[in-house]
Amino acid sequence: MNILGGKVALVTGASRGIGFAIAKALHDGGATVVLTDINAKGVQASAASLERGHAMRCDVTNESDMQATVERIVAEFGGLDIAVANAGVARVQPISATTLAGWRYTTAVNLDGVFLTLRYAGAAMAARGKGGSLITMASVYAYASTPMMASYAASKAAALSLTKSAALEMRGSGIRVNAICPGFILTDLVAQSRAGFEQLLGISDFDPLIAKQGRYGTPEEIAKLAVFLASDRSSWCTGCGYTLDGGLRSSII
Repeated sequence: MNILGGKVALVTGASRGIGFAIAKALHDGGATVVLTDINAKGVQASAASLERGHAMRCDVTNESDMQATVERIVAEFGGLDIAVANAGVARVQPISATTLAGWRYTTAVNLDGVFLTLRYAGAAMAARGKGGSLITMASVYAYASTPMMASYAASKAAALSLTKSAALEMRGSGIRVNAICPGFILTDLVAQSRAGFEQLLGISDFDPLIAKQGRYGTPEEIAKLAVFLASDRSSWCTGCGYTLDGGLRSSII
């Protein structure tokens, strides 16, 4: 499948998990992919596993980093066609125990990072005049929440709203902007959060919640949607949040 042949893609937070799965799927679809992460060593190793993979260290919360990363991509590869704002963090703690610094860190990565990706990648695409696809990573937490996840849920809801605003602003430039809203995906982040959920919620088993979506999703399933949104097959799709949660949002019991 070569539906992305000749395109250049940027994926943030791509050293592992969903980010790497998306980078690999875009690569397998024919794109040249720039993987970025704050973890320079990790992202270099991940990029080295892809024939057309390139690594760049980038802190998505740092405006200078993001601007320089996009400018470098344009200079080295001739332009940018796809950008996936995937980098994210989650903290499991009640509001009463959340410090302002902790709140700001979560929103800096999950919201500011999305804004800066849209800001600079979108500007590069608009200047080139060939359109493009911007994809943000929201969550089912953009629509509903659980205890202990206030900062994460708030940041994801804001990221989804930002995605819709960006889609309307960039539509005239032929740039499509969409969000992916995953349910519980089996990544290192989810595995690490599980014990915290169980302890703070006073439950011994997280599986009943997972049962509402049938099973854990996989990073590869999220990546398949990213490829669709990155390709011309989604040419009239913009300003939407696409939920992949195995029916979690539709479930009462």
